[in-house]
Amino acid sequence: MDNLISLVNKIQRACTALGDHGEASALPTLWDSLPAIAVVGGQSSGKSSVLESIVGKDFLPRGSGIVTRRPLVLQLHKSDEGSREYAEFLHLPRKRFTDFAAVRKEIQDETDRETGRSKQISSVPIHLSIYSPNVVNLTLIDLPGLTKVAVEGQPESIVQDIENMVRSYIEKPNCIILAISPANQDLATSDAIKISREVDPTGERTLGVLTKIDLMDKGTDAVDILEGKAYRLKFPWVGVVNRSQADINKNVDMIAARRREREYFASTPEYRHLAQRMGSEHLAKVLSKHLETVIKSRIPGIQSLINKTITELETELSRLGKPVAADAGGKLYTIMEICRLFDQNFREHLDGVRTGGDKVYNVFDNQLPAALKRLQFDRQLSMENIRKLITEADGYQPHLIAPEQGYRRLIESTLVTIRGPAEAAVDAIHSILKDLVHKAMSETPELKQYPALRVEVGNAAIESLERMRDQSRKATLQLVDMECCYLTVEFFRKLPQDADKGGSATQSIFDRYNDSYLRRIGTTVLSYVNMVCATLRHSIPKSIVYCQVREAKRSLLDFYYTDLGKLEQKRLSALLNEDPAIMERRSALAKRLELYRSAQAEIDTVAWSK
Repeated sequence: MDNLISLVNKIQRACTALGDHGEASALPTLWDSLPAIAVVGGQSSGKSSVLESIVGKDFLPRGSGIVTRRPLVLQLHKSDEGSREYAEFLHLPRKRFTDFAAVRKEIQDETDRETGRSKQISSVPIHLSIYSPNVVNLTLIDLPGLTKVAVEGQPESIVQDIENMVRSYIEKPNCIILAISPANQDLATSDAIKISREVDPTGERTLGVLTKIDLMDKGTDAVDILEGKAYRLKFPWVGVVNRSQADINKNVDMIAARRREREYFASTPEYRHLAQRMGSEHLAKVLSKHLETVIKSRIPGIQSLINKTITELETELSRLGKPVAADAGGKLYTIMEICRLFDQNFREHLDGVRTGGDKVYNVFDNQLPAALKRLQFDRQLSMENIRKLITEADGYQPHLIAPEQGYRRLIESTLVTIRGPAEAAVDAIHSILKDLVHKAMSETPELKQYPALRVEVGNAAIESLERMRDQSRKATLQLVDMECCYLTVEFFRKLPQDADKGGSATQSIFDRYNDSYLRRIGTTVLSYVNMVCATLRHSIPKSIVYCQVREAKRSLLDFYYTDLGKLEQKRLSALLNEDPAIMERRSALAKRLELYRSAQAEIDTVAWSK
């Protein structure tokens, strides 16, 4: 049992140190899933005295009105017999308090630091751990006492503020409610019972404690309450007799007070039959045993939450990326690895693993053919232009059989218009590749982690694409120029046959420049140009893929890699200059993941040993 509660205490301390607790949060955390005992009661109900009796030390601030103005998370750790008692505050790590009067003062001082020297309250808890051979392993949360009216120096909302704070703790299903009620007041007016009943109507989570039994009016007793007849809870009521104010003033120690408490119940006729389950010592054992039972019942739920949270933390850490290496070699490796991931994402777009690569084929299959079809050859092949070019090509000597030079000039002037669609195809592919670069960058989380590297890699990739575009434009336009400078002979060897079929040779020789003759030349040129367009429709994509798409896949960042190897460590560090908020977030997540993994291992061990 002690090991189980000690484990929970350890996890709670670690959760608190990492801020992984949900006092003011609706989100489930590991802290919320761990059972704890919240001490609830009205002002002057004897809460502080009960806690001191359980601990066996006088360490809590005292006074009139609201004394507890911040939640006090009190963790008790049973140490070896004969070991020295001491206390530690979470906000003062590595400082041990062996003087419990100093503990009281520090609680008061820490409260004032948060709330000022006023009667205001704060929901920010104080965390105190006490190590002693005279305690049981236990976690208790002492909450501000419930009140019905605001006193001077307090806002009117203080009553509701305290109630809301108390509810934020006891509404949690894993919270055990220790309801403190004074025996010398009517139980029907008990603040602790009233609020406990509202959040735990069946009494499954409520343990009732009756204080000030020795201060009841003569002729009255609390037997009906302690026997569960006046107000029944699932668990038996426990009565305690606290130190009187006179005892406190005389510094009567807790050991003597506990002895007198045992004697009171054993010697008082009304309570003698209940003496075995009365008193502070019995209460501490009951709480410890009940806490162990609740912890055991919650282990499956705790394990489930831990496993789920570990998965979420690992995912988040993976998204944030690894921390930066300290040495130059490590930094260079990190940059190269990030570039490799980006390059891989880019290639996957082109290869169809990711979306976007299909747009390249759309340019070749739709955009380029449509552009070629839209070419208008009317101006180049008009009667006037044909007559003009044929005549100019003949010079001072008219052609004898076929106007070969005229054909060449007509074909060249017509084919040159194909350069426009060819260049447009090159630019369209360049635009698509640029878009894929931006997509790949946004899909590489590591680049988001390092903004300076993201900019540099993006610029390097675009510069590389521009070089490839220029080379592709040159090669593609060369294809068009090749068609212009060397015509396909086989096509024209058919012309005499076609001429014989189309008209008389006499007419073609002696009436060379009539409309019918020129129209036949224009038709021949148009047929040849259409043949060339059909050829270029297939060869232009080949050139573009070879010069742009293939090269982008093979060597998008090659120039950048060359420059990268020449950079000094200072420049490498600048590229990996990470957002401080991300660094802080990663560190916090790593610590939390370590906590959850440790908790997972230890809780699994306990679960298997049950």
